[in-house]
Amino acid sequence: MSEAPHISVLLDEVVEALAPKSGDVMVDGTFGAGGYTRAILATGASVVAFDRDPSVLRFAEPINASFSAADGRFRLIQDRFSQISAYLGEASVDGVTLDLGVSSMQLDEAERGFSFMRDGPLDMRMGADGPTAADLVNTLGHAELARILYVYGEEHASRHIANFIVKRRAEQPFTRTLDLAAVIERALGGRKGAKVHPATRSFQGLRIAVNAELEELEEGLAAAERVLKPGGRLAVVSFHSLEDRIVKNFLAERAGRTPGGSRHAPPVEQGAPASFQLISSKAVAPGEAELAVNPRARSSKLRAAVRTAAPVWSASA
Repeated sequence: MSEAPHISVLLDEVVEALAPKSGDVMVDGTFGAGGYTRAILATGASVVAFDRDPSVLRFAEPINASFSAADGRFRLIQDRFSQISAYLGEASVDGVTLDLGVSSMQLDEAERGFSFMRDGPLDMRMGADGPTAADLVNTLGHAELARILYVYGEEHASRHIANFIVKRRAEQPFTRTLDLAAVIERALGGRKGAKVHPATRSFQGLRIAVNAELEELEEGLAAAERVLKPGGRLAVVSFHSLEDRIVKNFLAERAGRTPGGSRHAPPVEQGAPASFQLISSKAVAPGEAELAVNPRARSSKLRAAVRTAAPVWSASA
């Protein structure tokens, strides 16, 4: 299968923010189905792509055949985007883009276990290693399970939902997505005509915990700071407030606009020269035309900045 089932969000805006040109080396930190990569390659730039999901290899094959064999302009590395500086070294690339969250194809493939609308194994792993969502809901204590649902899922009924989960798993462990979704729905009293499924926030929280997504984002932003050359550009597309807050605070902090700080990472030194210059102080949202074609883009936001010649910020001891 080579046809991409995932529509890249804010594609034109991302390419405009990155401003790739022939001879540039760009990083697509979340390759997915390769939408950003193909658009960047079309400008004449080279792309080093990263993705921890082994299922994306089928989308890389046709790109690899067209660009890697011919002129070496494309390479896919099967790893997390937080590791880009380990592979590429400091001040080595002209642009980095990250498309955060879960992809459409991951949601649509029931066997991946991301969806509360399709029955599948309760997995939710973006890669092939680590604990699954089933491991978390079947083994975590009530307090930790409630914390994950509240902090990562922004679910205010987290303790109540955790009560239902703990009680049910004592009778029978959870193994399937629709089983867990049904228990969460019962905990919240059903849908009652709500447009959003009752399990939406809980599934988000579990997915973020399973994949350590916020920690990965913190590390990935710091890695992008290291690999970008002076004048290099960073473009990040987020899909919910937790992600966007981390990106916004990181860029504002590195641009010298706020003292910053995050509960997901150690404090960084204050008063260092700005390592980024914001392209815009406001996030870019999709227009009506894009939303008509791709409703899943509705919550997306793009933030972008240019790397200055200042040294990389270092973490405080």
